Amino acid sequence: MPKYIFISGGVISGLGKGITTATIGLLLKSYGFKVSTAKVDMYLNIDAGTMNPLEHGEVFVTADGAETDQDLGHYERFLNQNLSGENYFTMGQIYKSVLNKERALAYKGKCVEGNIHIPAEIINKIESIQKKDKAEILLIEVGGTVGEYQNILFFEAIRRFKQKNPNDVALIHVVYLPIPSFLGEMKSKPAQASIYDLYRLGLQPDFIICRSHTTIDDKRRQTIAFNTGIKKENIIAAPDVDTIYRVPLLLEKQALTKKILKTLNLKPRKKSLKQWQDFIARIDRVKKEVKIAIVGKYFSSGNFALEDSYVCVIEAIKHAAWQLGINPKIQWFDSEKMEDKKQVAQIQKELQTYQGIIVPQGWGSRGVEGKIKTIRLAREKKIPYLGLCFGMQMAVIEFSRNVLKLKNANSTEINPKTPHPVIHIIPEQEKYLKKHQYGGTIRLGQWPCKIKKDTILSKVYGKKIVFERHRHRYEVNNAYRDPLEKKGMVISGVSSDKMLVETIELRQKDHPFFVGTQFHPEYQSRPLSPHPLFVAFIKAALRKNSSAKKSG
Repeated sequence: MPKYIFISGGVISGLGKGITTATIGLLLKSYGFKVSTAKVDMYLNIDAGTMNPLEHGEVFVTADGAETDQDLGHYERFLNQNLSGENYFTMGQIYKSVLNKERALAYKGKCVEGNIHIPAEIINKIESIQKKDKAEILLIEVGGTVGEYQNILFFEAIRRFKQKNPNDVALIHVVYLPIPSFLGEMKSKPAQASIYDLYRLGLQPDFIICRSHTTIDDKRRQTIAFNTGIKKENIIAAPDVDTIYRVPLLLEKQALTKKILKTLNLKPRKKSLKQWQDFIARIDRVKKEVKIAIVGKYFSSGNFALEDSYVCVIEAIKHAAWQLGINPKIQWFDSEKMEDKKQVAQIQKELQTYQGIIVPQGWGSRGVEGKIKTIRLAREKKIPYLGLCFGMQMAVIEFSRNVLKLKNANSTEINPKTPHPVIHIIPEQEKYLKKHQYGGTIRLGQWPCKIKKDTILSKVYGKKIVFERHRHRYEVNNAYRDPLEKKGMVISGVSSDKMLVETIELRQKDHPFFVGTQFHPEYQSRPLSPHPLFVAFIKAALRKNSSAKKSG
């Protein structure tokens, strides 16, 4: 019988349920089990594609072209395996499926009711994921926190699932133990209240993962066990760590994997965590630093800065740097501030102290001119540059304006009336925009890219054709390809039909490293196998540092 593990959260959002799910998946896989993961969001959105990154975090695109929650990226990175769009679903999908079945008389004339048919559809979905992936153990992360109105029916589905298969289902609940500064001691009452919320839904967790600034002490562990009826040894500490990649070893040290297997009536198989242990040991040996700037517009949320908008890019930088024995010092800059006449000079001066600059993905006109100024700085000052998706498009615009001297060159996404539309909409995309069909219609998923000989890309990949993941609606206008190349921009990668520009770069005699990709290499970077393009970028950044020291 397949086994199922549900991971829920309480007290506050953003506790790290995704990292917990990815970690437990990695640990179970290291014991020889075939594992898969899934994530459910409680939104009525059909997918994550239309959600603002500041609202929901970065969208992660699977190889088959699904726009999913960023946690699927964590799953792929930890498990080192690809997932599909079916491993992510929303309550919107569930409702849509139930209503479609009702229209097709699948319920044979019965009254369709939320409390009956929605949980049943959720169970069907979970079982179909397990069958598709042939997983011995399927982990399902429940979005949001217990006690929220919108996820009650999902918890009802878990209750029915556990009632039907009591020996094959485990529930792990992630809670937060705050240490208020005005008290100076760890408080467990919010965690207890969260567990009581599960009891009111007919569920008792098998394990509690205690997120906190410092490790939970024995007194609090005993208090939670006494007041909730959960075994003391099943209350697991998960304090803050300097990198999420330490979490698997932290939880394994507490024998969590063996305890989970025992709960599911499974016997441990041969354990193999050596690769992960070696990876952590490599991080611990790192002493030197490389300074990388990310210039984007999805960092600021009120008075706070959010990393989640570009989590894949940040992790890809770390993977590459650590493999090279370097610790990345990453700083993000708001591109809108580069448009402020009072701030731009100081920011440009600061950016020149960094060894590499990345301009990542983005949509719309906000902050665009700041990105273009950043790219001009990187090009003219010969700072290693990597442009990702929108970052490539902005590089083409900058080059067109300042090298080709095409005044007001732009993207039609930014200025539909630009006299020089060097970036324009992919022709087949126009019909979707006219009908306001935005969700799920852009160029998505894995596509082949033909690499030109004797380019930076050909050296990086060592292949003629590569497959990378995309998420965009606009492309380089082919009418400008010849003028761009004549002035020194290299079209180093194209689609299989040669109609779409996939990568651009500058000749290495003109610049040490200047590369833009229409695709997203960060989606395929893994801790144990960093993406070669990020590795090449970090190497170039290190060379810049060495050159600066020699010239100094």
